[in-house]
Amino acid sequence: MKTWTICALSIALTPFVAAQNAVAPVPVPVEEEPHHHVLLKNEWIVLMRVSIPEGERTLYHTHSPDRGAVELSKVFVTLQKINELESSPLPMRPGDVSMASGDQPLTHRVHNVGPGTFEVVDIEFLKRPQQASKAAAAAIAGENSSARAYKWTLAPGATSAMHAHERPYLIIAVTAFPLKMTAADGQSFTHDVKPGDFHWVDAKVTHSLSNEGSSEAQIVEIELK
Repeated sequence: MKTWTICALSIALTPFVAAQNAVAPVPVPVEEEPHHHVLLKNEWIVLMRVSIPEGERTLYHTHSPDRGAVELSKVFVTLQKINELESSPLPMRPGDVSMASGDQPLTHRVHNVGPGTFEVVDIEFLKRPQQASKAAAAAIAGENSSARAYKWTLAPGATSAMHAHERPYLIIAVTAFPLKMTAADGQSFTHDVKPGDFHWVDAKVTHSLSNEGSSEAQIVEIELK
């Protein structure tokens, strides 16, 4: 009887002891998370290509500044903030754009439910312009205190409106296509771009964007305010 009582007490205490001995996850800065690959860093931004194979999770990592993301793949992911429950699977679609504030740091991890590899371009804005510009170059797909995002969906042969960028900006390809860029003076050049290709422009630009391919194309521009 005494032996049974001791064993029962031991069994009852086991979950408590395990919980006491559990090691709390230690988040890492986003640039040190192994699935995040830094491709560009300057005084204004850090641009990372995030690639998570199906079934894998990132480490818990912390986003501190204002941030943006451009989705490149069609998958489901779950999000889990530290010390909170994991979300239900959320659909990600190529061309989805999100712009978030860094007023409150975000610490979380991402689980790729699939199918396929989760690909996304993450941008961290290291500083905000001293004074926000008033003019937007096009319809705004998302914004925060640091930047505005514009999304262009172009049918084969279609051309965007001529528009002006007054501040430094990123142009990010969502789909593969021959991209023609034409300046206000009529000069143009064409690049074959692939999903995730990007270009940082630190100059005032007035241009239009054309899809020289045979299928629908998507491109995102993210301009500092």
